[in-house]
This record gives sequence, C-alpha cells and structure tokens, in this order.
Amino acid sequence: MKKLRIGIIGMGNMGSDHAKKLINGTITEVELTAVSDMDEMRLTASKTYLPETFGYFTSAEELIDSGLCDAVIIATPHYDHPRLAIQAFSRGLHVLCEKPAGVYTKQVREMNEKAQESGVVFCMMFNQRTNPMYRKMRELVQGGELGAIKRVNWIITDWYRTQAYYDSGSWRATWAGEGGGVLINQCPHNIDLLQWICGMPSKVRAFCHEGKWHDIEVEDDVTAYLEFPNGSTGVFVTTTADLPGTNRLEITLEMGKLVCEHGKLTLHKLSQNERDYCFKSKEGFTNPSVEVSVVPAEGDNSQHMGIIASFAKAILHGTPLIADGEEGIHSLMLSNAMHLSSWIGETVEFPIDEDLYLYELKKRISSSKRK
Repeated sequence: MKKLRIGIIGMGNMGSDHAKKLINGTITEVELTAVSDMDEMRLTASKTYLPETFGYFTSAEELIDSGLCDAVIIATPHYDHPRLAIQAFSRGLHVLCEKPAGVYTKQVREMNEKAQESGVVFCMMFNQRTNPMYRKMRELVQGGELGAIKRVNWIITDWYRTQAYYDSGSWRATWAGEGGGVLINQCPHNIDLLQWICGMPSKVRAFCHEGKWHDIEVEDDVTAYLEFPNGSTGVFVTTTADLPGTNRLEITLEMGKLVCEHGKLTLHKLSQNERDYCFKSKEGFTNPSVEVSVVPAEGDNSQHMGIIASFAKAILHGTPLIADGEEGIHSLMLSNAMHLSSWIGETVEFPIDEDLYLYELKKRISSSKRK
C-alpha cells in the first residue's frame, strides 16, 4: 500500500506529540520521514525517539526542499503558518496546518489563494470537529428539525493558565510573537465550532481585557456579543483565569434547546414550535410540553490523529477532508472581529475591514515587548 510521506515543521509541544504518535504506526497510510526545528536542542531531543535515518533539518525551507516529503504538518508559532504553507504549496507539497491558520485574515486570504492555485490538498487541524457531540449538534442545528436558531451562548473558561505558563516562552502572550492571547491561542477550536455549527455572525461587539489577570500584554478575558443574519443573538465568554472553569455551549432554537456540558449533549425538545405557540396560545403564562433527553453522540473521537488520517486519505484516495484548509479564515475573521471591536470601541460588521485590523495590530506590535 502506498504511504504518504509526511514531514513535521516545528517540534514544540504539538509537533513532537504528533511525531511520537505517527512513529508508532498509529496511521497506516502515513510514514513520518523528516522533522525540522530552529532550536537544535529540540532536534536533538527528537532523535531519542525517531530513527537515525530520518531527515533532520534546522530550517523549514531545507525540509520543504529535501524531497523526503509529499506533505508537511506546520506546527510553528502562528505568524509563520501562512508563509510556510505558501512555500510548501509552491513546491507541490500538501499542507496540514495547526490552528490558527494565521494571525490576520489578509495574510490567510493569500494563503488560501495560493492553495487553490497549487492544486494540492490543504487541511486545518480542527481536531474538535471529530468530537461526536459537536458533530451531532451541527447535524441537529443545520438539519432544520429544531427550527431556526434564536440564541447561542458559549461560556468557555476552562483554559486556566498560570503566570509561569506565560513566562515559559519569550514569544508567548505578546503581540509581536503570538498575535493575541486567549482568542488566538486557546480558543480557535471553540470559535471554529461556533461558526461551523451556527454559521458566521453578521456583527460583533466585543470587550477584550488585556493583562487583566496576568502580567501579559494581550487579552486574557473576553466577552463578545454576536448577531446573526437571521436576527438571532449570541454571547461568547472566555478567559484563562477562572477556577474552576466552565465549558457550556447552549443553543436555543424554535423547537427547543441543546446543551453541551460535562461530556453530555442534552436536548430539551418542545412539543410545538415556540414561534407558533407564542401567537396562537390563548393563555398568557402556559408553556408547551418539553421532553428532555440525552442525545446519543457515539462514534470515533480520534482528534488529531483523525484529522491526519483524513488528510492522508484525501491525498491518497480523494476522500473528503474533515476540515478543509480554506475554512480556517472563518474562525480567524471572527476572532479578528472581536479584537478589532474592542480596540476601536465599536460594533464590527462582517466581512471586517482587513486593512484597519492590520493597521491596529501593527500599532500593538510596534510597542510589543518580548519577555
């Protein structure tokens, strides 16, 4: 059986974790053949669990030009994702990119254009799309049986981080090194799921508190109000400072409510459409009956390895991707909109003004301080 030869660019936490799993033969269609990292200590560490015959490179460019790979996984700091992906596309290599796709949408738009021109497979590491609960929520919401969305609320505050975490790297939690805080680092998966399940909002008003709970220059506490094209509304709340944290996604629709919390998906289903009931009922304080049930959400929850397997099968057999790379711009635009709204103190409509966002980001980069 033909195998896909993959190289990993960036051997930090995620890159090294992928390497350890792939070298153990977790995915039969994939052969890990090369790794690269600018930090020679990381490369040396990787040699303790990878074969000596591997390609080891101190630059991504060397790995891309080595001829040892058919595809690459990009697991570097955020700003480098589009640049490295474009280089790989130009060499005819398929690309699987860690989240986020980049730091600002103007950068990622070029990335997407080059992906289309190249004709290679481009995939995003949105591993939470493999979670059966979120897949079931998307099916129920977009299937129409519960009617239109009226409201969505996501409180996702179980991203607790200490000051030691932020102090562990000079690039962490800086505008110049990371391009943001909780929105760009911890929450890209949640923001992707929000738009994947509910669709993109039409406008956002956000409040991003920078260095509220930690000694950092980027946001560690966010509350955002969303409006969607059909008039439904939403609230997205996140922080890296709550103990204990909460992870509750609640979607209210015309025919009931979905609640995802504590590893369980609960459906509160109305016997009648609320919109019909509201105007046809002759009583002022009555409610239609509600049936509460735990929704079975079974299936493969293969996370990162599931995305990599899907990537390999798309290249080798033409099967659909779990997360097409070009979709990465949607969640990034949503987080960019939250930042921009907070920076200028106004409601931001979609599509956002990409030039204004980049202008505001560059102002913050110019005064950014590496630790």
